[in-house]
Amino acid sequence: MSSPPIIPFSEPPYLAGLPSPYYKPTHLKWQKAVRNFISTHLLDSALQWDTDETVPPHVFTTFAQAGMLLPSLPAPLPSQWLHRLGIHDILGAVKVEDFDYIHTLIYCDEMARTGLAGPSGSLTTGISFGVPPILKFGNAQLQERFLPDLLTGKKRTCIAITEPEAGSDVANITTTAVKSEDGKFYIVNGAKKWITNGIWSEYASMAVRTGGPGPTGLSMLVVPLKGHPGVNMRRLKVGGQVSAGTTFIELDDVKVPVENLIGEEGAGMRYIMTNFNHERLTIAIGATRQARVALSAAMEYVLKREAFGKTLVEQPVVRQRLARCGAMLESQWAWVESFVYQMTQLPKEAADIELGGLTAMAKAQAGIVLNECAQCAQLLFGGNGYTKSGQGELIERIYREVPGIRIPGGSEDVMMDLGVRQLVKNFKNKTKLLERPQGTSKL
Repeated sequence: MSSPPIIPFSEPPYLAGLPSPYYKPTHLKWQKAVRNFISTHLLDSALQWDTDETVPPHVFTTFAQAGMLLPSLPAPLPSQWLHRLGIHDILGAVKVEDFDYIHTLIYCDEMARTGLAGPSGSLTTGISFGVPPILKFGNAQLQERFLPDLLTGKKRTCIAITEPEAGSDVANITTTAVKSEDGKFYIVNGAKKWITNGIWSEYASMAVRTGGPGPTGLSMLVVPLKGHPGVNMRRLKVGGQVSAGTTFIELDDVKVPVENLIGEEGAGMRYIMTNFNHERLTIAIGATRQARVALSAAMEYVLKREAFGKTLVEQPVVRQRLARCGAMLESQWAWVESFVYQMTQLPKEAADIELGGLTAMAKAQAGIVLNECAQCAQLLFGGNGYTKSGQGELIERIYREVPGIRIPGGSEDVMMDLGVRQLVKNFKNKTKLLERPQGTSKL
């Protein structure tokens, strides 16, 4: 018995019955388990929760207890830590030690099937970007103090980099961390803005200035937030991703134990930039699925909507819009797939160098593709796509979320420039290695 036909552009090719070199049986098993879980616990209510501007706390608890926050971490997962905590697999579908970036790709793609970044982001952003600096660069005592509660979802964290006057310009962060006279604390002063999940977080992996100006003066601290003296937090009203808990954080003489330093003083810029690679890649994956949700909804609509005596899809101009956006969408997905596959094949150090700039470009391009697909969908839905209720409600919401992809995680123009600069830097470094040593005829 053949499978029922699917709406064009509604699924990536590997789920639409086409062959792919990337997905092993373990990946396909994982995809089915993740889709079933997310369909049950997130998909049906996501739009309403986003309308309410918050996801109920029990949803975070459900995801945490099922281990379904862990796939948002960079692959490979910290299997030794997870085994210590009694976590050996996720959903019975994949062992934690077997988890790779293809599993990450599937997870991020499925989480974005709501079409919205807010509901899933309210659950995963904190652990996805706030925990990795502790895992990668924290010493043993720091990890022992924080990881057990953070990995199991008993406590929440966030990443706090951006400031009112320093977004993509990370090197000019002004929040200061000055040691107390007795040397036991950092005294933190400043403000952080647009911090996703901050309002719910007990801690933040925070970029602070412990030294002079520029990137060499930056460090990272685990800073206590909720209920801590000197910390004031309030939610920000933003245009999209309204349920993700975007937060303004004020820090007034906040005492942070010196033991909360992540890694070494002055190495914060390197830690931040390394962490950005994972953030930008997951944004690219999720945005590509959002584009797919918008375009496939438009396709479904024009197949049934009639005007001037025939369905909209019979109009050549409509087909042209769909074709142009469909080509962009599938090209972007193919790039993301190949990109993720490369990450599974390269050592971590090589991937950071070879793929760092390309990650920035993939993230930027995902925002461009989402913009085109969301705009196409809204135009084809007509008045329905401009209305905050009814059959075009989701499309109107997705289009509002486009800036939330093109700006956070590194704004689009900065990302494109960074990508090319990194490629040029790699080229020059490799060229230099081929040069003959001065004063010798030997190769």
